Amino acid sequence: MKKNQQIFHILFPLTLFFLSLSSTTNAHNITRILAKHPGFSTFSHYLTVTHLAAEINRRQTITVLALDNAAMSTLLDKHLSIPTLKNVLSLHVLVDYFGAKKLHQITNGTTLASSMFQATGAAAGTAGYVNITNLKGGKVGFAAEDNDGLHSFYVKSVQEIPYNISVLEISQALNSADAEAPTAAPSAIDLIGIMSKQGCKAFADLLRGSKALPTFKENVDGGLTVFCPTDSAVNGFASKYKNLTDAQKVSLLLYHGVPVYQSLQMLKSNNGVMNTLATEGANKYDFTVQNDGEDVMLETKVNTANIVGTLIDQDPFVAYKISKVLMPRELFKEIVEAPAESPKAPKKKKKKGEQDSDAADAPADGPESDESDDQKAADDTNGVSGLHSGVKFTMLFFSLVMGFLIQ
Repeated sequence: MKKNQQIFHILFPLTLFFLSLSSTTNAHNITRILAKHPGFSTFSHYLTVTHLAAEINRRQTITVLALDNAAMSTLLDKHLSIPTLKNVLSLHVLVDYFGAKKLHQITNGTTLASSMFQATGAAAGTAGYVNITNLKGGKVGFAAEDNDGLHSFYVKSVQEIPYNISVLEISQALNSADAEAPTAAPSAIDLIGIMSKQGCKAFADLLRGSKALPTFKENVDGGLTVFCPTDSAVNGFASKYKNLTDAQKVSLLLYHGVPVYQSLQMLKSNNGVMNTLATEGANKYDFTVQNDGEDVMLETKVNTANIVGTLIDQDPFVAYKISKVLMPRELFKEIVEAPAESPKAPKKKKKKGEQDSDAADAPADGPESDESDDQKAADDTNGVSGLHSGVKFTMLFFSLVMGFLIQ
């Protein structure tokens, strides 16, 4: 009995540790952090109103440049609309970690940090970047890249969870003509314009004159994720696209949209099968999301594309640039399944040094995928079961612990 108690005291903490690894709770909550500091109540309120709070909480590495109530009052005197105010506040959220110590150790004294405003797609060029300069005497200045001069300065660190979230107070709001420009509501987002400006003009041109476009627009308010192939990928796919019927072209375009919002972090953590705008009844039109470290891949049963950039990330709408045109098996089944081979005549015995005629006449490797149906089905199953592997491991470990205690 005493031995069992010793084993229990050793293994029970380990069990709790593995259970904690399988949890998916957020590492931070910006409104809870700011709730401890009444001086930032207005800033916290508008992070919630603009839905930026939820976006901040989804990020794993973030720096929030917080404004106290007096600084927020000055900003609100500009009477900006909520969508425009969201752009301004998103400029104050950096997608990198800057603690107080790091601010005073900036290489060469100055650096540019990308903000969440840069990810909206509304920032022209580098207007969504923030210039951080370590000045003499320990003073640190901040300015939007499209604004001349440093007008806001570091005040204090509010809270830091190293390499996860840092909340720093700055003296006043960052001035930015780009961020303060009138902003369209999400339902009025110019899908075609955003794609065209960000290296996906060829795909945008296909979508512009297609019956698929209204479906994309109808889903923006409720949540929409779009995967836009690069111009070079679309141009290389042109001959295949021309051979499709009008209905098939619509299905192909819809295949590049998912009717839910999926941030990059969500795609990295929620690997598995994903339905698309083309999914209807027996027509699956799905693909599998997989990640390898920071790389996110979209695997159809015909080919695999990588996410190579973000065009816009403005919850509930996000669009990514991908390396290839996604090819659904429903439209390109013949690429995966080779035609049945006819019976072959017995091979003649080869003389020494003579090349195999079959090998000489063999065609070049086919496009992308040559896996069997069974292998593909196994891959799909593995993609889904991967979501639960952490939980299964924990349960197995717990069962082993209980086995030790019972013996």
